[in-house]
Amino acid sequence: MSSHDALRNDIKNAIRNVPDFPKPGIQFKDITPVLADPRLFAGCIDLLIDGLKPGDVDFVVGIDARGFIFAAAAALKLKAGFVPVRKKGKLPYQTHEESYDLEYGSNTVAIHVDAVHQDSKVLLVDDLLATGGTAAAAVQLLRRLGAKIVGVSFVIELAFLNGRAKLPDAPVHALIDY
Repeated sequence: MSSHDALRNDIKNAIRNVPDFPKPGIQFKDITPVLADPRLFAGCIDLLIDGLKPGDVDFVVGIDARGFIFAAAAALKLKAGFVPVRKKGKLPYQTHEESYDLEYGSNTVAIHVDAVHQDSKVLLVDDLLATGGTAAAAVQLLRRLGAKIVGVSFVIELAFLNGRAKLPDAPVHALIDY
């Protein structure tokens, strides 16, 4: 077993399954035990940016809210800027918005109109890929600003929900599949 495989296994073993949260029938993947362990948290960041080095991306974009944790740390490691994609109404300046469907409803995300520049190289990071709606909306926002998507990285992918299908033109990477 490679050191990356062993680390992925340790991360997967630390993720807590919480049944019926936030509603009955949902099996929530709780990443807080990973965040509480400095080795696992640092390992997540290293694996999320595997193959990238400072200069490969201009911005790391994190999706509200748990994606912020991983994206901000990745941005520091890559010596890149951090950009938040937030839920509608949470950013103070002019925004572009994109709506999408969830497993159990719909939502809208936003990005500042000047968050990234034309042809900026961007890595999009979030904690979880489920149905792909949130990530696809974030990719649409970034493309509207003229960004070049270098990659889309997730800690966890719920592969049975086929969220990758909503990201056909983006290189998707997930550390752990369920």
